[in-house]
Amino acid sequence: MAKLNPPYGGRLVNLLAEGDEREELLARIPELPSIQISQRAVHDLELLATGAFSPLDRFMGKADYERVLREMRLIDGTLWPLPITLTADPEELPPVGRQVVLRNSLNEPLAIMTLEEVFSWDREKEARLAYGTNDPRHPMVAEMQRWGDVCISGPLKVVNMPKYYDFVDLRLTPAEVRARLEAMGNENVVAFQTRNPLHRVHEELTKRAAAQIGGSLLIHPVVGMTKPGDVDHYTRVRVYKALVEKYYDQDSTLLALLPLAMRMAGPREALLHAIIRRNHGANHFIVGRDHAGPGKDSAGKPFYGPYDAQELLKQHEEELGVKMVPFQWLVYLPDTDEYVEVDKVPEGARTLTISGTQVREEYLAKGKLLPEWFTRPETAQILRQMYPPRHEQGFCVWFTGLSGSGKSATARVLTELLLERGKQLTVLDGDVVRTHLSKGLGFSKEDRDTNILRIGFVAGEIVCHRGVVICAAISPYRAARNRARKMVGADNFVMVYMDTPLEVCEARDVKGLYAKARRGEIKGFTGIDDPYEAPIDPEITLTGAGVTPEENARKIIAYLEEQGFLQADS
Repeated sequence: MAKLNPPYGGRLVNLLAEGDEREELLARIPELPSIQISQRAVHDLELLATGAFSPLDRFMGKADYERVLREMRLIDGTLWPLPITLTADPEELPPVGRQVVLRNSLNEPLAIMTLEEVFSWDREKEARLAYGTNDPRHPMVAEMQRWGDVCISGPLKVVNMPKYYDFVDLRLTPAEVRARLEAMGNENVVAFQTRNPLHRVHEELTKRAAAQIGGSLLIHPVVGMTKPGDVDHYTRVRVYKALVEKYYDQDSTLLALLPLAMRMAGPREALLHAIIRRNHGANHFIVGRDHAGPGKDSAGKPFYGPYDAQELLKQHEEELGVKMVPFQWLVYLPDTDEYVEVDKVPEGARTLTISGTQVREEYLAKGKLLPEWFTRPETAQILRQMYPPRHEQGFCVWFTGLSGSGKSATARVLTELLLERGKQLTVLDGDVVRTHLSKGLGFSKEDRDTNILRIGFVAGEIVCHRGVVICAAISPYRAARNRARKMVGADNFVMVYMDTPLEVCEARDVKGLYAKARRGEIKGFTGIDDPYEAPIDPEITLTGAGVTPEENARKIIAYLEEQGFLQADS
């Protein structure tokens, strides 16, 4: 048996209650107060329970939390890059010293925490220090806005692990992964983190990395929360299984799934990924360009530099006990049928590459199979099956703008033009939604955000099932609109900003709402005494001044044709 890299901190944490202890705890649950925790917290709890987050044995207390933000260190000095916390609403909690049951969204009990600490936290401070930004385009910055106002911590006993029914043979704990790697007989193990389908370049890179270290390969995809819009894990795992079973050495390759909730924190997340893989037995870790990057910010710039993650892990690899293996940029040489590093391409040699954007827009969106030099036939077939041509996909047209800007009028014309083209669609108009889906909500910022998120949720479900949805709501706040975009999926979300001057909106106000707001009879009216945050980069900007709704609707139709959501009218 090989002697693998020891767990980070020397041992694997195990928080699972078993036997008589578990039965005693289960018997106590009915008499204890409970709180429901988010899906992110469920994933974090699972990784705490099995030791993937070793040496952490609980959600962080205040001292660890604050030092991690400032210095990437736990209070005892251990390198740790990101906060692992559990937030709650203070009014839901029992007094400190009592026990509280942690339940999932189905109200199933997962763990019992002895409440030792309750402390306030600052969203803007955490976002700035941990993620380097307060831009709501960052998925974590947007998500944190709906977390509880306090963090809680204390000893945990896990009585029920999250239950999965998919790919159960691949859902291995750190201890199980270590046992299988040890049985392979190699002391060196290189781990590969992925949240995307594997193509030939990934296959080539991972095989080269394993050969370079003379050891085993752990293909360790994330199947928890990843970046909004990523390929779903069911599709991805089917790809991983097909490739590993047919194209990799079975004696030195292990495929296992990781239920991690990613933070998309770039360089800091690369350190976290390395720690997790060390706990699974690896001593080498492949880090790509813009590793765990969330994309571009509101100004169109990447949140992190392309090599920031590689450089940060390189600085700490000795302390972490995990060596950084850079993801080399490989290109395909068709004349010799091989992949080579870009800086080693012979002068004058023909090269072929396909970007991620080309995969989506030039192949999947058009129903074309990816070429075999780029991806294995098994991968191409699975992706084409799950991702139909763009004109067969669902999409959301989201109108935003001031009251009276022309959203509903343009949406009505657009509806008829889409019906004429054979599209089945749903219209979610702001006024209508408030009489049904959002009945009872007021016009506070919290209620307005809730209204937009309800619309976004319904729109996302419609688009997921390849339907078309038109949403027309003022949606004044940028953060809520960004969250709606993520719910739907950025690739299938078309924001239409009705940039109509306020004076025009007031002049056509048949309900007299603006006049009442001016007189102070209505409080918190958007554009008068409550702000409207204009979109920074909408897909389409229109105006309701001097332009008819039909003219605007036809501009949207032209955009949808250009993007492939509609086939050009013959």
